[in-house]
Amino acid sequence: MEITEYSVKTGRVPNVVFAFVSDIHECDTRPAIEALAASDADALLVGGDCVHNEEKCEKGFEFLRSAASVMPVFCSLGNHERRVENVRERIRDTGAILLDNSDAVFRGVRIGGLTSGVFYREQTSKKKTPPPKIGWLSEFSQKDGYKLLLCHHPEYYAPYIKPLDIDLTLSGHAHGGQWRFFKRGVYAPGQGLFPEYTSGMYGKRLIVSRGLGNPHIVPRINNEPEFVVIRLS
Repeated sequence: MEITEYSVKTGRVPNVVFAFVSDIHECDTRPAIEALAASDADALLVGGDCVHNEEKCEKGFEFLRSAASVMPVFCSLGNHERRVENVRERIRDTGAILLDNSDAVFRGVRIGGLTSGVFYREQTSKKKTPPPKIGWLSEFSQKDGYKLLLCHHPEYYAPYIKPLDIDLTLSGHAHGGQWRFFKRGVYAPGQGLFPEYTSGMYGKRLIVSRGLGNPHIVPRINNEPEFVVIRLS
């Protein structure tokens, strides 16, 4: 597992450190727990797909429970959470703060959680991600303060988020593009072949994590799981 750090100068908030993970998919979370314990993070942000499905969800819930016992945890909903019965209640039972098209303020940072549009459409093509709740997103963007958005799908960024007054968006879902060659991913759900947003910082307003787990039969190649640390000042 690779640990990646970003320093973001806002000039608007006191120093605060966030750890960020996404896409657990029932992987072995012990390296992430160890990295969290060794970090100086003030809070943990979880950007969706902490579970895989009803049969593969306990490691994700246990990760949230372990983290929430030592620091505040803010969690948003990805597409795989829809596959788990009573997932909202089960996330809250871990002690994590669920941001389900809602927001909370932590140390001067307004943290929002944009729920995957998969929750609002009965059937969808794997080639296109259903849109999120645009109304809530607009309302969030108009609130005061430094705004940090947990948005599982990076493909939402260009059409829905970039035009709005949202300072920083954290995403996952792309799994680093699964295979990475010459610092580019090969495929990502919702973006297709040679996707634009798979890993790293884009335009100083979007950070995409490669995630912790691997939901595919196809192995990762040149694509280490990733634990992200973000330092705001």
